[in-house]
Parts: sequence; C-alpha cells; structure tokens
Amino acid sequence: MIDPFSREVNGAEISWFAPLCNGDTDFLGTMPDKYKSSWKNTSAIVKRADELGYKNILCPSSYQVGQDPLSFVAGCAPITKQIQFLAAVRCGELHPPMLGRTIATLDHMLKGRLTINIISSNLPGTELPSADRYQKSREVIEILKQGWTTDKIDYNGSFYNLTLPSDPVKPYQQNGGPLLYFGGYSPPGVDLCAEHCDVYLMWPETLEKLRALMTDMSSKAATYKRKVDFGLRVHVIVRETEDEAKAYAARLMSKLDADTGTEIRNRALDAKSYGVSRQSEMRSQADLEGFVEDHLWTGIGRARSGCGAAIVGNPDQVKEKLQGYMDIGIRSFILSGYPHIEEVDLFARYVLPYFNNISLPSARNRIPIAQPDSPLAGAPRK
Repeated sequence: MIDPFSREVNGAEISWFAPLCNGDTDFLGTMPDKYKSSWKNTSAIVKRADELGYKNILCPSSYQVGQDPLSFVAGCAPITKQIQFLAAVRCGELHPPMLGRTIATLDHMLKGRLTINIISSNLPGTELPSADRYQKSREVIEILKQGWTTDKIDYNGSFYNLTLPSDPVKPYQQNGGPLLYFGGYSPPGVDLCAEHCDVYLMWPETLEKLRALMTDMSSKAATYKRKVDFGLRVHVIVRETEDEAKAYAARLMSKLDADTGTEIRNRALDAKSYGVSRQSEMRSQADLEGFVEDHLWTGIGRARSGCGAAIVGNPDQVKEKLQGYMDIGIRSFILSGYPHIEEVDLFARYVLPYFNNISLPSARNRIPIAQPDSPLAGAPRK
C-alpha cells in the first residue's frame, strides 16, 4: 500500500532545476558556451523560476563538471524572494559538524527557504562499498539531526565519534531542521530514506514500476513508524500541439552521435549505480520513437547518466500525465528542459497555472516560510 505523509494535501510542489553540472544545451550532445554552467547563466535561471512561481529548485552536485551547490545557494539568497532551494549534499564531503554549521548559516540567510538533497555517491577519487557509503550517510544525517534538535552533539559511530556543543549548527527551521530529500534504489538506500528522510525522489519509470517503488518505501518506512512523501525528477517538453512537442524532442537529438552519448552517460560519479541501470533498462523497453508509455519519452536518456526521460505533449497531455502521478501519491516534481531558461517559461505558461503549487515543507507543518520583512522571520516555531 502506498501511504505518503501528505496524502491529504491538495496540490504538489512543482520545482525547477539549476543546471550547475554543465548539462544545459539546445542540442543534446553539444556544449555551447551560451549555456555553459556559470554563475551568470544558472543564477538567471533561478531568478526566472522565482519570478514565475516555482516553489523549489534543485541545485545538484558533481565534482567533474559542476559548481559547488552550497556556495551557489548562498549567492542566490539575496537575489530571490520566495523560491526554496534543494541543495545537494554529498555525505562525507564536509566534516558533519561543519556541514551542520554551513546548512544552519544558509537556512538563516534564506529565512527557512532551504531543503536538502542527501547524496550518497562516492567522493571524487574514492571507492567505498554501497553499504559503507549509506552507513556514512546515516551517521552524517544522525549527527545533523542531533545538532539541530538537542543541546549537544554526542555521537559514537563507525565513521564519526564526536562530542561538541550544538549551538553553531542550529538552523532557522527549528522544528527538526530542513526537509531531507533522498534518491536511491539499493536496499541500504531505501532503508536509509525510510528511517531518516522526508521525501523519496524517483527518476521516471512506467507508472507500474513507480507504484512498486512507492509501495516498497511505504512498507519500509512503516517499520520505523514513519511516513515519507514521494517526488519525481523528470524532464518536460510542452508545446501547443503534440506534434510540435515531438518535433522539438527530435530536434534536441538531431546532433547527438552514439559515442558522445556514451561519454556523457559515463561522466558522472553515479554512472554505474543501480538507478542509472534502471534508466537504461527503461530505454530498452521503449517503442521505435522512444516512448515507454503514453507521453513518457526515453530518448533524452541517450545523453544523460541520470534522469533519462521526459514528459512530452500538449498542455492537456502534460497536465494529465502529472495528475496521474499525483493520483498515486506523488507530491513533489522537479522538472527541467533544454535550454532551461526557455523551457522554464514554456512550462509556466502552458501548465503551471493549472496546479495548486504548494510548499512541501509548509504542507508538512514544518515551518511557515517567512518573507524577509515578516515578523515571523527568525521566530521560534511552535
């Protein structure tokens, strides 16, 4: 049985993506300077998403091709008004108390507009078994939560042994700290999310397979007497007609050759993960046009290591597809399109106004997100 935390919430958190990892383009397989990952380009996308009313924006982490997400979020704090930030944190990259201090600093700068995407991939130049990586992530999360909610960090684990005061890591969000989002498919990853995280992020698959993932996660969370919410990271191509959307999808792929696609897919630190293998399996089951089910197009995965499918169609078809996901319990969508600065406008024009776009942390009764001049800013939560 799928049993999300926000089962009764009317709406979903509709978010966009900040291409910090040099993947933005107008033709997949090419890397024009115009779209290169830089502060100028990516901050412009964030500001536009903020203006258009998107509720959150994922800031990913990748050593080889990326800007630093936490530094990037800090820079965005004074140039945005209402959008929240989903900052990717690769566990173990920073000493946990220092990470806690960094997150607390960002949370105060943003006045509660911070959420965290927990990443358990190997650190650059290192190789740990899956079980060890997830155990390290578990310890990092437990240390963060201890610092956020108690007077002292007093922790004994396999990777960390600490006794420290917790004052420096106290976040703006005083009711448990920022919401934790997590994506992972291996049994240790599912168990970690079920025990400690708030939103289970999935990559696109058929509706049947998404249901199975959500059922498994709900069952696992129940063993910890918890419930989690569910999110979907997916690309989108929406045009006035279905033919126009399909034509644009074909145009995106028109300059990609097989060797370039393979190089791009193998570039990321998680290129050999189980989740990436599931995306490859989905592509193998698609029809000749690349569709694995109605309006879910897998061609985009030929040039990506991770999220490898897009919702493609006219406004009504895209709305119906998203509503179908909401009907099974998904309450968070992280969308993207190529180029991001153009597609963020198209989705906002054709689809976004038809949904009740919520703040998931607020919906979960975590915190009323305060505006900078609000008397709520910095106030304790009850």
